[in-house]
Amino acid sequence: MMLKHCFISFLIEFLWIHGGGSQPVQESLKPQRVEFQSFNLRSILHWHPGSDFTPNNTVYFVQYKIYGQKEWTNKEDCWGIRELFCDLTNETSDVQEPYYGRVKAASAGMHGNWSMSKRFTPWWETKIGPPSISVIQRNRSIQLILHAPNSPYKRKNGINISIQSYYELVYQVFIINNSLDKQKVYEGSNDKVEMDMIPDSGNCIVAEIYLPEINQSSMSTEICSFMAPRKDTENSPLRNANSI
Repeated sequence: MMLKHCFISFLIEFLWIHGGGSQPVQESLKPQRVEFQSFNLRSILHWHPGSDFTPNNTVYFVQYKIYGQKEWTNKEDCWGIRELFCDLTNETSDVQEPYYGRVKAASAGMHGNWSMSKRFTPWWETKIGPPSISVIQRNRSIQLILHAPNSPYKRKNGINISIQSYYELVYQVFIINNSLDKQKVYEGSNDKVEMDMIPDSGNCIVAEIYLPEINQSSMSTEICSFMAPRKDTENSPLRNANSI
């Protein structure tokens, strides 16, 4: 009995993966717009349901592989799921390798064709989040400490690995005044910047990260609440900014 049960389970999985069923149903169940979306190297495979989608009865099966490999690998945590996404961060941890993902749907005992993503290389295609900023306020100046975002990957001691371990980072600091004029006051690799206090409390500091290797800029962080007037500061919104 146990042998018969194992054989039936194997047969069902084999048919789901390798074929069977009518062509119209296969196409109507086939997932659409299969694509990777990646943020700070956390890479998620997303898709849209096929035209014959029934929310309560449709389940999905996900596989992945590195470009050049012949065999696909099942993503066990995304095998028979109802969600329209699958986290493949751990499976794409060699971030400079190109990957493919593919998805298959099954509903009411029928299954659709596999739908494959475009080639995806995390290092090239991930979007980088904004830096966080720590502000140390002194008598005559402020010090900005810029922190690059973390990747989802961890070292052996459990600490997250910074994006800085994967890319060359160039920090950019701007001043924005009440007229929304944007003035760059610092650009460089140092993550500590000291500047004179800004006299107008309406001015804000904006920080971004530029990644020259992939010609991409991160989203920006803006801070305004710490700005306080200084009586001895010149008319310019900023006298100087220096890396430390």
